[in-house]
Amino acid sequence: MTLSFRTLSFKLGILPSMLVASLALGACQNSTSPNEKEKTENAKAVDNELDNEAEALDANETTDKPMTDHKSAEQTMISTLSDHRWTLISVMGKKSQPLNELAAVKDEVRLSFNQYQGQDTLNYSVGCNTISANYQLQGSVLSVDDSMSTKMLCPDLNAAENSLIDLMEGDSQIVITKNDASQEEQTVLTQLTKEETTLVWEGQLTDQAKYNSKGETVFWAVNAKKISCNDTAADMCLQVKPITYDNQGIKSREGKWVPFAGVIDGYHPDGKHDEVLRIQRYTVDADANIPASDSDLEAPSSAYAYVLDAVIESSVAE
Repeated sequence: MTLSFRTLSFKLGILPSMLVASLALGACQNSTSPNEKEKTENAKAVDNELDNEAEALDANETTDKPMTDHKSAEQTMISTLSDHRWTLISVMGKKSQPLNELAAVKDEVRLSFNQYQGQDTLNYSVGCNTISANYQLQGSVLSVDDSMSTKMLCPDLNAAENSLIDLMEGDSQIVITKNDASQEEQTVLTQLTKEETTLVWEGQLTDQAKYNSKGETVFWAVNAKKISCNDTAADMCLQVKPITYDNQGIKSREGKWVPFAGVIDGYHPDGKHDEVLRIQRYTVDADANIPASDSDLEAPSSAYAYVLDAVIESSVAE
């Protein structure tokens, strides 16, 4: 195709004008002074710094927020079970048939939940032997393993004891309720066993839960024979003797027999057996006069509350 001379002249004439305009525009864009460039860069730096500080504040707020310790339903129930000592208040068999052997001694039937060497354990008794077992809780299902028992002979309690062992072992459904209508708030544990027997237990706060502190383990020998609480009193007291064990579990030292007028929570002496108790001791009165003797062999004091952990030795008194 052949371009006319006029067209070619027009195109050649317009090119220099476009080139001049392009150069002028480029000059305008690059005509920012060094001061303006510095201001722009400083503004960008400030913006970046503010952004970094905002991110740091967000991170600190996230880090500083306390982590909420959410307990599962099972953990909450286990805590409530462990915080109480339970006493049987009623027992009813299948089709509302009474269990007379247990009902007759219900005030002496005790249940407690503990933890030993990382295992959830429970102890129960009708007032004779202490029966122990591991347990698991899933939802509201309490599963109790085969039990171990001390070997005391209590012929009048054998039927009640055997009945309670049969009821406790295996699976049962449990529910915990609070009776706010009473003068003192009561915690009640209702247990439906595999035999469709209903056991109702009333809870009393343990000293550990009451005083919100961890107990100190001590060992006491308890004599079956009581002694006078003091030289002038007619009241009779338990006769106890602090003892210690070495790392191998061998008895290493013994204190002196002294009268004890207080209460060992969870312990019910029968007056027929000499026993050695493992006890949890809680400080309840820091201002009381605590004996300044060897702490391992401290005599009983009103500065402490004492809670039975386990009966570790038992023998018929001579």
